[in-house]
Amino acid sequence: MRTLLAAIILVASVFPARAELVDLELIRAVDVSGSVDDEEAQLQRDGYVAAIRSDKFIRAIQSGRRGRIALAYVEWAGEHAKNTVVDWTLIDSAPTAQGFADDLSEAPLRVELWTSISGAVDFVLDLFAFSPHRGKRRVIDISGDGPNNDGGLIVQARDRVRKQGIIINGLPIINGRVSRYGMKPMPHLDNYYRDCVIGGFGSFIIVANTYNDFARAIRRKLILEIAGRVPEPHTPRIILAASDIHPPCDTGEIIRNSRESF
Repeated sequence: MRTLLAAIILVASVFPARAELVDLELIRAVDVSGSVDDEEAQLQRDGYVAAIRSDKFIRAIQSGRRGRIALAYVEWAGEHAKNTVVDWTLIDSAPTAQGFADDLSEAPLRVELWTSISGAVDFVLDLFAFSPHRGKRRVIDISGDGPNNDGGLIVQARDRVRKQGIIINGLPIINGRVSRYGMKPMPHLDNYYRDCVIGGFGSFIIVANTYNDFARAIRRKLILEIAGRVPEPHTPRIILAASDIHPPCDTGEIIRNSRESF
């Protein structure tokens, strides 16, 4: 009897009897892998903090049918490194957005090894299962500067998410700098994200040209996701994938295996 009662209490605490209805459940999943140095990781974090504090972000939320969204923020690297930095938070006003931004800016920042986009996607999928909110739309936004090279294959993780009706959008960071480990960035990362990472009806990418461009890109992307829109191809200051070269979806694994074979 006590075991049954404990199970009921646990379920009730995880799944509220009355979930908060929101316009959007959104998880930002941000790359802090070995290709990202400490300065770049901080630039990413600062870009999100500034976007969440912006008046345009608040106005976009309040223009929705319910005037509120649920937001969570995750940082990830290799298969072993996934961290919920700020858990599900209801945002419906400037003070609630400010609180989320404060929690994010004050959280410890660390950089880890390898790049497991697939691991991040699976981790975030579990996070949706425990959300105390319910939205008409559920979106994962993946940002990063390299291909999947650790854990499972990205296309398999993406397809698991699509089957649950969750959208994956992407924000590839085009960065020409050699990493601290001497690795050059993969060319045509924009098309890799478009072909291999994003998925679901209306999914899209916005490209950040260098880390310094990240804040601009993420502000615009947040507004589009809250509004449930996709960018127009020729909208000023939105840069979409333009190259005709499409790397295979296991490019990251091929590169890692070739390096480890020496």
